[in-house]
This record gives sequence, structure tokens and C-alpha cells, in this order.
Amino acid sequence: MTPPILYHCPDARSLRCLWAVEEVGADVDLRVLPFPPRAFVPEYRAVNPLMTVPGWVEGGRLMTESAAICERIVEGSALEVRRDEADYWDYRNWLHRSDATLTFPLAIMIRYTRVEPAERRLAQAVDDYKAFFGGRAKSIEAALADGREWLVAGRFTAADIAIGYAAFLATTLGAADVLGEATADWLHRCTARPAFLRARERQRTDAPQL
Repeated sequence: MTPPILYHCPDARSLRCLWAVEEVGADVDLRVLPFPPRAFVPEYRAVNPLMTVPGWVEGGRLMTESAAICERIVEGSALEVRRDEADYWDYRNWLHRSDATLTFPLAIMIRYTRVEPAERRLAQAVDDYKAFFGGRAKSIEAALADGREWLVAGRFTAADIAIGYAAFLATTLGAADVLGEATADWLHRCTARPAFLRARERQRTDAPQL
């Protein structure tokens, strides 16, 4: 059977998907692209008209949302919280929060620190959206305040992958200081996982390709 294809840029939000792949031991055809694809890989439009990563192609179907792709990858594994579990809706809420609430302000920071040319970079926007992220990251701290090790269900799940990526991305953008103590400890547990380390190594060793 032909494995799914994952289009990925190093440390972009598609890292969520590669991390999930490594956690469950799934077979995937990894295609590593330079960031941003819209600037460097125009032919990628034929795969994903949005020109964003991730792009997950399986059975002729394209998926483009990283949290949804993580749900697909972990389906049937211990990383999924099933509908009959008490934390099911909390789990689903964290998955949606990971992009809509937490990664969005970080994307603005990326734009105005890395993507725009120097003359268009806006320090005020970066500061404002760092504070925006910090306010919303308090929800992670609150969830971990009772000493729990992981976000939901008493175990590591795709919610930790989805939210963990957002917290990891914040640290790469100079926003680690807005994370609470419990959040920082939890993030260390996440990023020390062998699957996370394998994912980051794999994105470095796979040559850029469409």
C-alpha cells in the first residue's frame, strides 16, 4: 500500500504531523520543502492551492490543517482520546485551540521577524502579538496547575502534540518568557520525547524535495 505523503517545512506547524507520525510509528513519504513554499516552490500549488504546510495526501484526498491531520494519524492509538472517555471534549477543544488561539499570534510574529523584508518588519506588531500569545498561553498553565503531567486523559495524547508545538514555536521566537513554570516543565517533557527528537532529526536529514 502506498504510504501517505506529508509535505513539510522544518519546524513549521507541519512538525505536529511529523511528530505524531514518529509517535505512532506510521509509514509516511516525507517531502521537505523550503519555507515559505509559496516563495520557493511554485509547483507545490498543484498539490496544495493554499501553498501552506502541512499538506497530507492520502488516497487522493488532501488535508491541510495540522491538528486535523494529527487526529487522522493517531486514530486508533493511545494518543487518541475516544468519544467514550471523560476528557473527549476537552481533548477536541485543545486540538482546535492549538491553531486558532495559540499558533495564530505566533504566525504574525514569524511574518514580521522572518518573512517580510527588513524595511517592512514591525517590532510593535511582534511585541503586541507576543503579549497576545502570552495571555492565551495562561490556559495551558491553568490546565497543568494541579500537577498533572499531561493535558488530558492522564496520558500523553495528540493534544500535547498540538499544543506542545505551539509552545515550542514560541520558544524559537523569543517568547519562552511568557510561559508559566508548569508549562515550561511540561514542554520539556514533550520535547524530550524520543519521537519529537526523531522528527526534528528527520526533517534535517531529508533533502528538500517536492
